[in-house]
Amino acid sequence: MSMNIQIENYLYATPEGFSNLVLSAQEGVLTGVSFVKDEGLAGVEEGDSLKTSEAIRLAVKWLDIYFAGGRPDFLPPYRLVDVTPFRQQVMDMLLAIPYGRTVTYGELARGLAEKNGRGRMSAQAVGQAVGWNPIGIIIPCHRVLGADGRLTGYAGGMANKQALLRLENSQTAKPLDS
Repeated sequence: MSMNIQIENYLYATPEGFSNLVLSAQEGVLTGVSFVKDEGLAGVEEGDSLKTSEAIRLAVKWLDIYFAGGRPDFLPPYRLVDVTPFRQQVMDMLLAIPYGRTVTYGELARGLAEKNGRGRMSAQAVGQAVGWNPIGIIIPCHRVLGADGRLTGYAGGMANKQALLRLENSQTAKPLDS
């Protein structure tokens, strides 16, 4: 028996200074939010939120509030596909980082080690889980910095990470080249 799962992709036009986003939904829930480069847009056209699923409409509403400088007080319905228990713990910790604040990979690793009754946890393993995040911005992986507070790798591109932290008026991020 073959199952035909409908995947919906929606191009979200971001404000000036950010790359556009592709939102993905499956079975009525958001499954992806990622920055795109023009060459990655094959087959995805700018969406009409009136012709989309409720999950996409709520994600668009969330992003509209966020990019207007607001703090959305809800999460669109989402599902992390193929998430491991470790990655789920990391995603839960990311969701707990307040707007306008940042943490380091090491701080996340120490928090996870403490939560799990372990002496240590690898900041590198935490970094890999953070980098796996399929629902960027809404699950705020951009708020995680390197050990010395420097901006480090971001799947959406460093310019977008800097712009997101600027939008949130984050005071703890050190510039990339300082």
